[in-house]
Amino acid sequence: KRRRAEFCSGARQMTAFFARFASRSASGFVAWSPHAVLGATAAAGAFYTARSSVQCNTFEPPSRRDHLLMAVPKKGRLYDKVSKMLAGAGIEYVRKERLDITECANMPMSIIFLPAKDIAKYVGEGDVDLGITGEDVVAESGVEVQVLLQLGIGKCNVSVQAPSEKNLKPEDLAGKRIATSFPNVTQQYFADKEPPETPTEIRNISGSVEAACGLGLADGIVDLVETGTTMRAAGLEEIAVIMKSQAILIANPHTQHKDLVEVIKKRIKGYLLAQSWVMVTYNVHRMNLKRAEQVTPGKRSPTVMPLEDDSWVAVSALVPKGKAASVMDELERIGARDILLTGLLSTRYGD
Repeated sequence: KRRRAEFCSGARQMTAFFARFASRSASGFVAWSPHAVLGATAAAGAFYTARSSVQCNTFEPPSRRDHLLMAVPKKGRLYDKVSKMLAGAGIEYVRKERLDITECANMPMSIIFLPAKDIAKYVGEGDVDLGITGEDVVAESGVEVQVLLQLGIGKCNVSVQAPSEKNLKPEDLAGKRIATSFPNVTQQYFADKEPPETPTEIRNISGSVEAACGLGLADGIVDLVETGTTMRAAGLEEIAVIMKSQAILIANPHTQHKDLVEVIKKRIKGYLLAQSWVMVTYNVHRMNLKRAEQVTPGKRSPTVMPLEDDSWVAVSALVPKGKAASVMDELERIGARDILLTGLLSTRYGD
């Protein structure tokens, strides 16, 4: 009994070690791929099980053949929004404290938590099958990925910014010092603007880019602008938008799990659509039905059902969430009664 407990404990410790190893690898300290880490974890569990000749309740991650890997941002506002979105799409998992990899409870997939700026590279290089990151990250990484969905969250601009008192144009910064955390995007933008004899000096910094001009490091910057509050506080103004960005769902074009990728895509798409629409249901007199249908045309057409009172019908239709209140006001004006508004959890609209 003591030997059994000893070996089981050892297997669990090895599993925890390699799980921590996965976390370190995801942070860039170790050059192992996530699949290699999963394989090492399985090997550790198998070693201890064989040595003890007993069965221990250790974690045995599935092989690459039958298991999809999905990378999501590990922290920040985007992490919170993505976690809510995955829950709404019916993807169940529990992230244990201080671990950056977890197994999905109801689908053959594991979720890896990585810095958002690294996810495109992991997906593009084939280590991860599916991921969520920003369009700006994909553009900067230069890797080949398949964009499946725009998610409508994390919206921002990648912008050229300069001191507001100087009233500069983008061309004025060509050939000057530019601080940015997007060196590739920045170089491509200024390539056709700079004089041949004076290339733009790109200074790559990872944080507090907005301070570069005030501290004499740069003449202008290229950085993300969401609300513009930080930019204005630093005495800067947006003088050009290089690209607009938002969070996207990306896939490796050569993934072995195309069917499962399609299922996940449909689930997420259904959840996102459900967040944009609500169902309005009401009763209306037949003489006012045509006017009511003009107010609530629905996605394809409204659903109209007869009531026991032949002169009245019940109508159900989808309406954009942002217009729901005004739609209810208009329905009431034309004589609709018993107007109900219902939120949606998820949808499958079809093509």
